[in-house]
Amino acid sequence: MPTLYLIRHCSASGQEPDAPLTEVGHEQAHLLRDFLREIPIDRIISSDYTRAVASVTPLADMHQLPIEREPLLRERILSHEPLEDWLTPLRQSFLDPTFKLPGAESGEEATHRIMQVIERARSQHAATLLVTHGNLLALLLQRLDPKCDFDTWRTMRNPDVYRLDLSDEEPVIKHIWPHK
Repeated sequence: MPTLYLIRHCSASGQEPDAPLTEVGHEQAHLLRDFLREIPIDRIISSDYTRAVASVTPLADMHQLPIEREPLLRERILSHEPLEDWLTPLRQSFLDPTFKLPGAESGEEATHRIMQVIERARSQHAATLLVTHGNLLALLLQRLDPKCDFDTWRTMRNPDVYRLDLSDEEPVIKHIWPHK
C-alpha cells in the first residue's frame, strides 16, 4: 500500500511563484526535516514554486534525494485579479466545486490536477512526499474525505503534514504535523 505525505509549504514572504521563505519559514523547513527524519521516503515531488521547493530542501539534502518539480502541484488560481474579499469566493468554491471566477480555476479543475499526481504516485508503490499549497491541499483532502471543507483550509498551518495511505478500498488520511 503506497503512502504519501502531503505537505503544505512553510511560511513565505508572499503568494508570487518566486516568493521566498521568511526567516521563520527557513526555521520551519528545518523542523520539518527533523520531524520527517526517520520516515523512509523514496521520492519528493514538489510544486515548482520557490516556497514549496525551499520547504523540503533540508529534508531532500539529508536523504540525498532529488526534488522533482511538478507544475500540477502549483497553488490553485482563485482569481487573476486582486480581490478585496477573496474569502467569500474561496468559501463558495468549497461548497460548489464548479464555481470559478472569470479566467480562473474551479475547485474541481484544481482537484483534477492534483489527483493526476496522486494517481501517478500511487502506481509507483513508493513512499512519496508531495509538497503543495494550502488551497490545493485542502481541495484534495475534501475530495478524499467530504468532511474536510473550507474550515479545514482555515485551520491549516504553514507547514502542515498529512499522511495518506492508499489502498484499493478507502484512502486513510491522518493529520500528523504536531508543531504549533
